[in-house]
Amino acid sequence: MSYFLPHLTNGWQVDQAILSEEDRVVVIRFGHDWDPTCMKMDETLYGIAEKVKNFAMYELYDPCTIMFFFRNKHIMIDLGTGNNNKINWALEDKQELIDIIETVYRGARKGRGLVVSPKDYSTKYKY
Repeated sequence: MSYFLPHLTNGWQVDQAILSEEDRVVVIRFGHDWDPTCMKMDETLYGIAEKVKNFAMYELYDPCTIMFFFRNKHIMIDLGTGNNNKINWALEDKQELIDIIETVYRGARKGRGLVVSPKDYSTKYKY
């Protein structure tokens, strides 16, 4: 599915994608198109593209990681995993990803640099 999504091939393009967007969250998936985890994530991203186009745009780049940016600022998200900088696993549920992007968008519009995920992804209760 990655062939349907915009690609960034170097650091300058990543920087320009982040700098040029004023009103939407920039979602960048770092990873390789041939990685199975990235393929799952690309399918989810492609599936939600139409639903989130008004408040999010995304690009692809180099292992499978998703980061969020708004008005040239990295927006961190507390997922309960301890790493607030990124999502580094494939989310296959489209609605979960939409909810996360919407939470990032709403928090970023209010000037927050860290937002709390609508779902806790910690392994605290998963033995």
